[in-house]
Amino acid sequence: MKTTAQFRKTTEPRKATQLRKTTQPKKTTQLRTLLNSKQLEFLIEAHDGISAKIAEEAGFQGIWGSGLSISAQLGVRDNNEASWTQVLEVVEFMSDATSVPILLDGDTGYGNFNNVQRLVKKLEQRGVAGVCIEDKLFPKTNSFIKGTAQPLADMDEFCGKIKAAKDAQTDDDFVLIARVEAFIAGWGLSEALRRAQAYYDAGADGILIHSALHVPDEVLAFKREWGDRSPVVIVPTKYYATPTEVFRDAGFSIAIWANQLLRASVTMTQKVAQQLMVEQNLLNVEDKIVPVAEIFRLQGVAEHAEAEQRYLPQNGGGIRTVLLAASRGIELGQFTKDKPKCMVNLQGQPLLSRIVEEHHSVGIQDITVVRGYKKEVVNLPGLDFVDNDEYDTTGELVSLSRGLQELPQDGQDWIIGYGDVLFKKYILQMLSGVDHDFVVIIDSSQHRQTQQIRPDYVACSLPDSTQAFYQHVYLQQISDQLPEGEICGRWTGLLKVSQQGQQKLRDTLNTLLQSEQVRQQGHVIRCR
Repeated sequence: MKTTAQFRKTTEPRKATQLRKTTQPKKTTQLRTLLNSKQLEFLIEAHDGISAKIAEEAGFQGIWGSGLSISAQLGVRDNNEASWTQVLEVVEFMSDATSVPILLDGDTGYGNFNNVQRLVKKLEQRGVAGVCIEDKLFPKTNSFIKGTAQPLADMDEFCGKIKAAKDAQTDDDFVLIARVEAFIAGWGLSEALRRAQAYYDAGADGILIHSALHVPDEVLAFKREWGDRSPVVIVPTKYYATPTEVFRDAGFSIAIWANQLLRASVTMTQKVAQQLMVEQNLLNVEDKIVPVAEIFRLQGVAEHAEAEQRYLPQNGGGIRTVLLAASRGIELGQFTKDKPKCMVNLQGQPLLSRIVEEHHSVGIQDITVVRGYKKEVVNLPGLDFVDNDEYDTTGELVSLSRGLQELPQDGQDWIIGYGDVLFKKYILQMLSGVDHDFVVIIDSSQHRQTQQIRPDYVACSLPDSTQAFYQHVYLQQISDQLPEGEICGRWTGLLKVSQQGQQKLRDTLNTLLQSEQVRQQGHVIRCR
């Protein structure tokens, strides 16, 4: 692509989703409701503010503050190498970012009964709805690493931790789950039941029964014997192939997807890092990852942007796109019998919809579509429409003129394009980053094509080469009759007009459209 642009993001994030409601119950109450639900509920792991936000937006009603995942994102092992205050800081950001309850994986409670009491107080202060503590020795080791070699805590001492935690809480709905590691340590069902009963009698609100087997036999056997004495929570990480209906029929209270978001992020991060190392280029990566605008949205940048509008001087800015989509596209035959070519489906989605999505991905929200043929079909939400009812007797310049007449005088630059020309988002980013009155994007890989109808071949002040990088390259001529040796590429159908250039364009259009021939045949960039 020939352009003077340097890559510069101009995303304007969408308005952040407002998830909090003033009538929403306390987070502790929400978690207790999930725990005591008559149906199987689900928590999903999160390990930082953004993963917690993603979990909530996916529809999960509660979050598991995974010790493994939080340790991993800090780059340390899951054996209390991260201090409890470091974990507390992470979970505070998670709580601030969400409105659903968080159950923290509190390991062994980070020490004795005194440490557990202090932990509960600090969690309540930060809006964390509950904590799960396990009956192993401090410092603990992850249950899936040589589990049978890990000693269990003294049962009576662990019961003391539970009592201390319940005495420390000031919110009656704060939840404490006792995690039984008897199966992990190889002590069997009888010991698991004995410990669970003691922990329940000590005041635990529920029991998490853990197993490292690849089948759910141990947890199912426990639930059959335990019955409905208290809610029972499971973590099916190892026995993931078990149908969820098995857990539901057995009467478990909550199933925790305990580390999948972390593992998914590692998968994609490794893939992208390896690809960038090999290719040394962003081109094949950008369309596979979320735009920066989505990160801004998850961060809640929209609130800050609104504050800037209120408190900072405004000098105009932003971009509005005008898409010309009035013609039928008769060359497509039956495909456009009942709809214009901009609404022809490509892989189940109209062309115009794909173009609008690319604009949204770089923060361009203000889009005006000039429609004509079968205009009632061109009805995508969130767009402004201008009609050219003379589409069959006038050319593109009339459509453009009518579109521009309806644009507000709001200080925005314009991008002018077509409703049926597909492109990738980096094209819009390049256009947005060039500060000239008129900017076009030239595809230098496209030379003469005999099958092209009215090809827009161009001659430029410099051919495409490394010498053209960071140079001003000027359009000198555009025609379908250029000699082969003068062709530098083809116009892509996109034109950017700055605020300063807009009146020049309006004046030029008014002059050109005084000619009846131009009104009937006028092509956007051929009239010069």
